Amino acid sequence: MSEILRVARAELSIEDPWIAPPQATPVRLVRSTDAAPPRLATTVTVWYDPAHLNILFCGDDDAIVAKILEHDGPLYEEDVFEVFLAPGALTTYFELEVNPLGTTFDARVESPDGDRATMRVDRGWECAGLFAAVRKSWRGTTLTVDTMIRVPFASLGRTPPKRGEEWRANFYRIDRGPLRDEFSAWRATMKTPADFHVPSAFGTLVFD
Repeated sequence: MSEILRVARAELSIEDPWIAPPQATPVRLVRSTDAAPPRLATTVTVWYDPAHLNILFCGDDDAIVAKILEHDGPLYEEDVFEVFLAPGALTTYFELEVNPLGTTFDARVESPDGDRATMRVDRGWECAGLFAAVRKSWRGTTLTVDTMIRVPFASLGRTPPKRGEEWRANFYRIDRGPLRDEFSAWRATMKTPADFHVPSAFGTLVFD
């Protein structure tokens, strides 16, 4: 499981926004608690254009659990994809969530000690211009939930990254099931019970 994800520069396809550009490589999520393969496969593909960071999740599912339609509602109580971005120091990062209904959550997290116990979550922060779209489709007998998230660099107080610039980040999925819940991550946090607010486990995005 690589700690580095190279982020290619490419435009979003207007003809088919659900297809990532060929220069962007999808990576598989693992089980967050122990880095083992999860029951439900999920990939995330990341690339950028002059104004946005583009994140495409593709996840197999067998029963969608999602009812929340209110922005900034507790999406983590249901099925959800999550993006944590730290463009600067790990003591400050942005949390973005999208559920299978397209409902969004955004917050700015201050974590001076890198620990949930002392972190402060600013739910009043808004990711201005955040775009999210969801597509559900069948591949044979397998239901797939594709989620496109476009994050304007300006909303994070950043200019478009220069070649070689590095950010810290992690990508997550929560799947609620009738028998057990599953928590997946690009970089496993190795916490039981599952905990995504572990900035020390973030991987590195390197912009090409």
